Amino acid sequence: MAKELWKGNEAIAEAAIKAGCRFFFGYPITPQNEIPEYMSLRLPQVGGCFLQAESEVAAINMVYGAAGAGARVMTSSSSPGISLKQEGITYIAGAELPCVIVNIVRGGPGLGGIQPAQSDYFQATKGGGHGDYHLVVLAPDSIQEAVDLVQEAFDIADQYRNPVMILGDGMIGQMMEPVEFREVKKRELPEKTWATTGLRGRKEHNIINSLFIDPAACERHNIKIFEKYAEIEKNEVKVEEYNIEGAEIVFAAYGTVARIVKNAIKALEKEGIKAGLIRPITLWPFPKANFFKAAEMPSVKAFLSVEMSMGQMVEDVELSVKGKKPVHFYGRTGGMVPTPKAIVEEAKKILGGAK
Repeated sequence: MAKELWKGNEAIAEAAIKAGCRFFFGYPITPQNEIPEYMSLRLPQVGGCFLQAESEVAAINMVYGAAGAGARVMTSSSSPGISLKQEGITYIAGAELPCVIVNIVRGGPGLGGIQPAQSDYFQATKGGGHGDYHLVVLAPDSIQEAVDLVQEAFDIADQYRNPVMILGDGMIGQMMEPVEFREVKKRELPEKTWATTGLRGRKEHNIINSLFIDPAACERHNIKIFEKYAEIEKNEVKVEEYNIEGAEIVFAAYGTVARIVKNAIKALEKEGIKAGLIRPITLWPFPKANFFKAAEMPSVKAFLSVEMSMGQMVEDVELSVKGKKPVHFYGRTGGMVPTPKAIVEEAKKILGGAK
């Protein structure tokens, strides 16, 4: 299949349709607006339903309803819009329902700006809503990877009955790249016998619920879903290691920032400095073992987490290396993008101080 030039947001939307998504509920916000725009055109063509809700709160509760009926359903938004969806997201996680949520991140806090950022990391990976729960969080570094991950996200959601978030910064949504809509390997998925689709030969109706008045029952439910999260941590970690062998400094970066870091690594090599990169593709579950293994390598003197935030993923890197090597942070925020030159200078400063 020949590659085609696609804008990120539109490619994400088409990938969702190819994955069998037939319901989309959302509300406009920059820089993800092309996703609902594209869905409004394409879903009716494939017998699906597009609905622009009256608010983000309404949109996520419509997702809750469609997911409860067993449909493949998606919503998308950007930063402040995702904040408004948090109550519905925790209900969906508590009710163990599959759906896909796309966050094309912009600067914050508050309304912030419309330029790309990564400052929603905590919100995505630590649970932006209330209670004990996790989303599976996938962070593509290219439009091709976004297309592949979106298609897999629906299978992951169905397999574990859990919301999956695609976390992409504004660059992923707005830039254009060649894309091939290749066939993603399908999983063997359980039948949705839990869906609220009428009796269908059953004696009692299925009930979708996240309310447990009895504290003992609520605790049992929490323990049950955390057993599921342990399975996800065991089975679903995705990570890229780049140029790690013999590295003096190991960068941690995800999304489009990882591509900038790779250019910095090439520049450092020209100056005789060996550097590597660990790129988490799943931000949750986080690839802790990869960082710990790198921390035990004799050549590695330090880690440097590069982010478009004031420092959020750096905490997970610190936890993962367990104090074996120093962890540093370099970031730009508010829509500012780090440059390879600045990353190179930061790495040289760290290595100079480590000798």
